[in-house]
Amino acid sequence: MKKNSLFLSLLMLLPVVGSGVKAQQSISGAGATFPEPFYNTVFTKYSQSTGTKITYGGVGSGSGIRSLKDKVVDFGASDAFLSDAEAKEMPAPIVHIPTCSGAVVVAFNLPGIQEIKLTSDVLVKIFMGKITNWSDPSLKKLNPKTKFPNKTITVVHRSDGSGTTNMFTDYLTKVSKEWGSKIGAGKTVNWPVGLAAKGNPGVSGTIDQTVGAIGYVGSEYAFAQKISSALLQNKSGKFIRASVASTSAAGKGKIPADTRVMLTNSPAADAYPIAGFTWLLIYKEQNYNNRSLAEAQATLKLIDWVVSRDAQAVAGKINYAPLPSGVAARAKAILRTVTYNGKRILK
Repeated sequence: MKKNSLFLSLLMLLPVVGSGVKAQQSISGAGATFPEPFYNTVFTKYSQSTGTKITYGGVGSGSGIRSLKDKVVDFGASDAFLSDAEAKEMPAPIVHIPTCSGAVVVAFNLPGIQEIKLTSDVLVKIFMGKITNWSDPSLKKLNPKTKFPNKTITVVHRSDGSGTTNMFTDYLTKVSKEWGSKIGAGKTVNWPVGLAAKGNPGVSGTIDQTVGAIGYVGSEYAFAQKISSALLQNKSGKFIRASVASTSAAGKGKIPADTRVMLTNSPAADAYPIAGFTWLLIYKEQNYNNRSLAEAQATLKLIDWVVSRDAQAVAGKINYAPLPSGVAARAKAILRTVTYNGKRILK
């Protein structure tokens, strides 16, 4: 009897095959800091409703792509899509899933001045070090009622590789041939002038501590911190303030099938000119590194929910622009091309 009792006790400790009890799935991702507050919010909500454990490290777009390349995360996150050349450097084909939109605002520190207007030409000249004082005639012409101080302009830019920098310099490249030929666009560039600071908090903090400073900051951070930012003249000639609505307007134009497009300098009449998507990146074939079908399914179900109506409704509440309906539909269609052993995962 004692032997039977011991056998039964041990048996009860073993997992029950076919009992319907499922092991908790864990998903990990890393990358862009710009969408991190949005991801943290929706990932938490998803975890609470499904039991799926999700970890996300906001380490920057470049590091996120490297982590995906090394196959140490389930997904990477980037504010800059992979170019054809960069895509070829990955171990296998990658798909891009847009998740929301954001903008880059031009923040400044001029005591007593809450609002200024800037054209693309003036903005480029400031960041190239050609306009060096706030009393410059070109600034006065754009803002005739503003009393600018005779104060040196201090440019502040990112020191780290950043999707925010990529979006900002992509815009400057589109509006200025000189910027494009001498400096160009990228997550890191050789800045002609200015002070370097790490991340949105670093740039914002440096601007806040430096009277006469100007720099660029992710819109979600600027909105949350109530940072003063410039109205920028868009391609239609309107001076536009960055907002969820003006950011969303930039994404309503024609979008390529793979969603790899920069929305900067949009021709839309009410669009803020420095706006763009942020993406989650995954391998199109999910069977790699002894990855199970269950892991692949969990990853795709999460991302499919992120672009759903429920998750997108969260975006606008925390200073991000939800995906236009057509773009969300495109994101879902791309997810349904992802396979495991060549077979489609989502239906």
